[in-house]
Amino acid sequence: MRKLVTVLGLGASTTGVCMLLAAPAFAAGLTSSSSFDVIYPDTRPAQTYFVDNTVELKNGMVTGKSSLSWQILDLVAVDTPKRFTSFKITTRIEERLTKTTEDHVVTTKTCDLTKPLNDARSSGEPANNCVPASSVYDGEVFWSTDSTVVYDIEGDGKGPITQELTGSPLLHG
Repeated sequence: MRKLVTVLGLGASTTGVCMLLAAPAFAAGLTSSSSFDVIYPDTRPAQTYFVDNTVELKNGMVTGKSSLSWQILDLVAVDTPKRFTSFKITTRIEERLTKTTEDHVVTTKTCDLTKPLNDARSSGEPANNCVPASSVYDGEVFWSTDSTVVYDIEGDGKGPITQELTGSPLLHG
């Protein structure tokens, strides 16, 4: 009886290991989140911006996406029209040979979100996405999606501010 239990236990362990090794092929997407606050020089309410970077394997292709959403920090504040002179997010699908080597950009796209963010009047607005072109998947390398936001606050006189955001977890296998 003990042998049977041991064999079944080994089978379950082997199945678990095989499922872990095969996980990227069935991944629904690996996501990391970042946030940053924007403080305005006048009565406009401070806001927190959230960016989710996702890398995913679909039909033999690596896809990436950065999703942006935001929230007003002072819920009783009245939001005024123009927040930004410019607000752009650059999303990159990157590969690297090992977990610790340097990233190499495979595809990239810069999305200008100035107008949608200036036009949005509620923190309940849907997220804005920036999606670069997909790339053919190579299971020998490690893949991730990364992004950078560069924004210029209307009326603060400071010029562009750059936010380097957390990349997605690595996809491999």
